[in-house]
Amino acid sequence: MNQAIRPTFFTTLLFWLMSLTLVTASCSQDQKDTAQEAESGGGLFGTGPAGGAQPTLDSVYITRAMNAEPAFKPQLLWAKKFYREREFRLGWFRNHEVVPQAKTLLSVINKAADEGLDPKNYKIKDFDKLFAELDKAQGDSTKRNALEKEIDVALSGTYFNYASDFYRGTVNPREVKGIDWDVKRNKIKLHKALMTILKERESTYPYYEFEPLHPEYDGLKKALAQYRTIQRNGGWPALPAGTRLKPGDASPNVTLLRQRLLGTPAPVAATEMPAQPVADAGTTPDPAPTYDAELVAAVKEFQRDMGLKTDGIVSGETVKQLNVPVSDRVRQITVNMERWRWVPKRFEKDYLLVNIPDYKLHVIENEKEAFTMRVIVGKTLNATPVFSDKVEYVVLSPYWNVPWSIIEKDLKPKLINNPAYLDRLDMEVVQGYGKKAVVVSPSSIDWSSIEQKTFKYTVRRRPGPKNDLGEVKFIFPNSNDVYLHDTPHDELFSQGKRGFSHGCVRVEEPLKLAEYLLRNKPGWDMQTIQDTIAERREKHVSLKEALPVYLVYFTSWVDEAGHVNFRDDIYGHDKALAQEYFN
Repeated sequence: MNQAIRPTFFTTLLFWLMSLTLVTASCSQDQKDTAQEAESGGGLFGTGPAGGAQPTLDSVYITRAMNAEPAFKPQLLWAKKFYREREFRLGWFRNHEVVPQAKTLLSVINKAADEGLDPKNYKIKDFDKLFAELDKAQGDSTKRNALEKEIDVALSGTYFNYASDFYRGTVNPREVKGIDWDVKRNKIKLHKALMTILKERESTYPYYEFEPLHPEYDGLKKALAQYRTIQRNGGWPALPAGTRLKPGDASPNVTLLRQRLLGTPAPVAATEMPAQPVADAGTTPDPAPTYDAELVAAVKEFQRDMGLKTDGIVSGETVKQLNVPVSDRVRQITVNMERWRWVPKRFEKDYLLVNIPDYKLHVIENEKEAFTMRVIVGKTLNATPVFSDKVEYVVLSPYWNVPWSIIEKDLKPKLINNPAYLDRLDMEVVQGYGKKAVVVSPSSIDWSSIEQKTFKYTVRRRPGPKNDLGEVKFIFPNSNDVYLHDTPHDELFSQGKRGFSHGCVRVEEPLKLAEYLLRNKPGWDMQTIQDTIAERREKHVSLKEALPVYLVYFTSWVDEAGHVNFRDDIYGHDKALAQEYFN
């Protein structure tokens, strides 16, 4: 019997010694962690590290806590991903003390109005009360642990609630009718961003500073602060409707213009003129101020920032833009900040960008602007859609396929009596597509009975000087059937407002753009491009690599000189977004 007991005794003794070694090592590590915590400044709340193990969470607790708050409920998936990745350890506590990032988060939320956001939307939990209760519970480990779990999930819910709006937008443009925006979205993973903030992972994005992802957004944020200051100071004076000033003119309205552009805002109502003093009998009234060179320069600068003709003449559209209330500009800046939350967190190094309200194409190479050119966009009734895609090929000497609406309304009545009328328009009828298209005699078609659903032909204009697409078109296949192209009507580019197309984007310098896009394609220099066009035969040339193109809608931005630019809401997209955003 004693022989049987001895092995058991030694086995138990060996197990006890191993356990003691593990406990000693664990205590040593705890002391090391505590020393490191103290060295880094410790937590923000409590006077020192509390005893006992840090509590952990589970999926059931997280789900219940997040669903208990309506504002947190949409963020449940992010919370689950965050805690699951950390094996359900608390995120905002180290050794029972709240990490410094919690204080930063609450401070950021207090300043949410600076981002055009409402701080009340993110102050869901009373953290002052929770932290006070936590301080009182330091002697009761059960109550303390329960509060730590509650606070931790509340901080995570608060972060995801705020970060979702700040980094992804408060409005989902694809779910709201009237907001046209099909640009590829920001794919930010908020649980990874939070891990970056807590310094548990590296990132090239400034999440750990709670900063915006785009410098363009930051420029608008500074503009928002500037215009809100003007608003608090009473706004700016309005010029009387019908004002017209040329350089050198003398007029009482010059005083208002000077206050509007160069001085402090005048304390007058936006629709009222300041009362003019009545001169005493026998005295000569003071001469009206002159529209001088300094003020002319300020007006030209204002016109440039509004996208107007910089002629220095104050009339018409210039007066209209000067009289836009500052409150409207604040809202305009805010909705454009919202759009920057929708775009990808980083653009490609090379891409094309068309800003529709600015009527301009930007060519970006190596993350810098290579050149720009004016464009013509769709009319209000034929709005150019807002979306992103990739340019795949260039078409030289393109055919123009006539839309059915033109065939039915314009061509059909004439072709019934004279099928040869197409030749006068340099048009032809074909059956089939691409290289397999076969020319068909227009006289073989009964034009009086044609219907769209049964019309098996294509009416197209041949390449040449009359072609509506000009000499080049740039294709990025899309369901909108929209692309960039040349135009024979170059005179339209001199107009300030260039909404003339049926939806496609006409570019001012198509050959320059073609040369740029084909620069890496061997044998395709400018001379080759021009020679190919001169042959008047349609030629498709694929790009060596497809190039991203963004057709976007920004009506306000800050340029490199720090000037705030504004453009008209030509399609009403600002109005639709503002209605959703502010309500």
